[in-house]
Amino acid sequence: MTTPSDSALTWVRSFDGLTNADVSIVGGKNASLGEMIGSLKSQGIAVPDGFAITAQAYRDYLEHNHIRQAITEEMEALKERKQSLDVTGRKVRKLIQDGKVPPKLRQAIEAAYETLSSRYGEEHADVAVRSSATAEDLPHASFAGQQESYLNVAGVNELLHTCQRCFASLFTDRAISYREHHGFDHMSVALSIGVQKMVRSDKGCSGVIFTLDTETGFRDLIVIDAAYGLGETVVRGMVTPDEYRVFKPLLDRPDKRPIVEKVLGSKMIKMIYGDGWIRRTQTVNTSFKERQAFVLHDDQILKLARWAQIIERHYGRPMDIEWAIDGNSHQLFIVQARPETVKSREKVSSIKTAKLSVKEKPKILVEGLAVGHTIRHGKVAVLKSMQDAQRFEDGQVLVTSSTDPDWVPLMKKASAIVTDHGGRTSHAAIVSRELGIPAVIGTGDATLRLYPGKEVTVDCAQGERGLIYGGLLPYEEHALDLRDLPTTKTKLLMNIASPEAAFRWWQIPCQGIGLARMEFIINNMIKIHPMAVARHDQLNDGTLALKITKMTRHYPTPRDYFVDNLAMGIAQIASSQYPNPVIVRLSDFKTNEYAKLIGGTVFENEEENPMLGFRGASRYYSDAYEPGFALECAAVMKARDQIGLDNLIVMIPFCRTLEEADKVLEVMAGYGLRRGENGLKVYVMAEIPSNIILAKQFAERFDGFSIGSNDLTQLTLGVDRDSEQLAHLFDERNQAVTESIARLIQDAHEMNRPVGLCGQGPSDHPDFAEFLVRAGIDSISLNPDSVISVTERIAKLEKALERGGASGPTDA
Repeated sequence: MTTPSDSALTWVRSFDGLTNADVSIVGGKNASLGEMIGSLKSQGIAVPDGFAITAQAYRDYLEHNHIRQAITEEMEALKERKQSLDVTGRKVRKLIQDGKVPPKLRQAIEAAYETLSSRYGEEHADVAVRSSATAEDLPHASFAGQQESYLNVAGVNELLHTCQRCFASLFTDRAISYREHHGFDHMSVALSIGVQKMVRSDKGCSGVIFTLDTETGFRDLIVIDAAYGLGETVVRGMVTPDEYRVFKPLLDRPDKRPIVEKVLGSKMIKMIYGDGWIRRTQTVNTSFKERQAFVLHDDQILKLARWAQIIERHYGRPMDIEWAIDGNSHQLFIVQARPETVKSREKVSSIKTAKLSVKEKPKILVEGLAVGHTIRHGKVAVLKSMQDAQRFEDGQVLVTSSTDPDWVPLMKKASAIVTDHGGRTSHAAIVSRELGIPAVIGTGDATLRLYPGKEVTVDCAQGERGLIYGGLLPYEEHALDLRDLPTTKTKLLMNIASPEAAFRWWQIPCQGIGLARMEFIINNMIKIHPMAVARHDQLNDGTLALKITKMTRHYPTPRDYFVDNLAMGIAQIASSQYPNPVIVRLSDFKTNEYAKLIGGTVFENEEENPMLGFRGASRYYSDAYEPGFALECAAVMKARDQIGLDNLIVMIPFCRTLEEADKVLEVMAGYGLRRGENGLKVYVMAEIPSNIILAKQFAERFDGFSIGSNDLTQLTLGVDRDSEQLAHLFDERNQAVTESIARLIQDAHEMNRPVGLCGQGPSDHPDFAEFLVRAGIDSISLNPDSVISVTERIAKLEKALERGGASGPTDA
């Protein structure tokens, strides 16, 4: 039998006397608070004072009340299935809560509480009382979230009563189950209690910080959740908070403001102080004004992010941090910090492949072109148009005739996509690749042969043909180690459609992003026609003007809404590959696509052939669009100069003539984007025969070329890439196209300009990839699902060419 200790120091320890070495004494939560107070106060980190009631105090409490043996017997009864978990937990908690606090332990707690109260000039300080479990022989085991916490506790008697409740919470049903699952001996685990001065965030705000992206494991992001009131609503998932993302590597530069995302949460409720001893806290509805505003302003976001980075660097690992802002003093505090234990432990150096786990080959219901290299299954949802979107449920297999940009939000929710029409360069194929969703394109009649609700398996892992089987078939996924990939002289980049895709594929070993489409960000994040923003105060349609006002109400003006969101969307993509180059193509909507944006029909005319119409560079200097282009330029400037992502390269699409190039560069300079200033590079898409014929003259105006092989093939061969009747003629490998590409590379290299290609051709056709390498292409930009296979293929080609003495790409 253990003899209770008489030493107050054995039972109570001030936070400022603790370090991480004291985990076995006071648990990880309390040890961490002491560590931050002792080590990070000098760096500006503020942590509320408090004290820890040690694990030894818990053990002595059990011995003083002679209940250890009774608890052991109850746990044995559970183990032998003589009683249920619910009954066991209730009986053990009652044993603990019915006990008496040893007189000397009571005196020690009372003295520590009075000292804390006097430090804050209060008679009875309001405190948070939090449990922190630990095991003597397993000091680094995690018991996070298993025990209870209590807020706004005031007075010695209430504190002592709450401490007993904390001791009892070591035997909540979830805590018992957790230890059973992980094999911990119940009687070897003890509980320490942290008593910490409350931050009056009930009058302010609070939240949680992770020093990595919790969805993708991307280490260079800091993710901040924020809501009004006490932090329990965020921690417990009671509220949808605001979310902010900050790019970590630029936080050390005080002249930069690297906020790359701000998402407004609904924040329907908040937790505040209650009206007495019985109800120490209460939940109330937030006001309309609170729900419509961001909780934090940018300076607060950056301060929190910098504090989080300091804490992470001190601990040497990704961290999970709780913070609060006092509504009275407006001071920021860190109230908890612990290591993040989920994403930081996942391997990020592998990619999965898949195959069916069936003995007999299943019957094929439908087949078409395969996009992606994965297998997924789900129930079929056949949609004729976006008017049917409300019938679609997350995780279903989307089956439709074809898609356009309006479908992207729905496509993101699908487990797989199947279309009747289209080819490898169709909208459905492009977006599916960039979202990482498998798709079967051009089936001909899937909408007729697959009925709603039918369970199917979509297999795109077997090669060029995508196969759809009946039933939810089992399949296996295997991880490929990316560390074994060979290096290549030809730079391999990625095509990225959306910010989410950029973070999803960050672990792919490439050397940057060769194509990020600005119009995807405008269409999916902003949704408003640029001219409807630029001319908002001149709109004659009152209903339209009001709709835009409502959409942009969280910002001072519609212009701020557009520029901030576009800048952050661009910044998310650029940050995923920083400091490697990221090429952002300025908007290249066709008129029919622009018209689908909110307010688009006011500013767009119908064209017989939008592919060859008012698009690309021709819009930027036109009176009909230049004010909208000014918004694009402002967003790029903000992403580069204010946020700090100077790895951004701007690319001009569909630039028909040299005179047009000069006009566009002049307009850009007028809006602050001057080629060569602050390292800004401007590339041009090589997708029109004139770009090839006058390559040297274009090279005098631009810093590099990116071949758009789809448009170049269309315009060289006079073939509509989406025409099913002419599909057999559309081929990037046609001699007319390859000779154009070879000529461009040669002329560009003579002018010391790099040439890249962004397209699916090198992924689909090994011979086309070989041609590009032989021609000396500097970079190939691929969809993420193709990077691994093409890397291996090109490495072999380069070795073969070296043996043959061929020249490689330029270093321009």
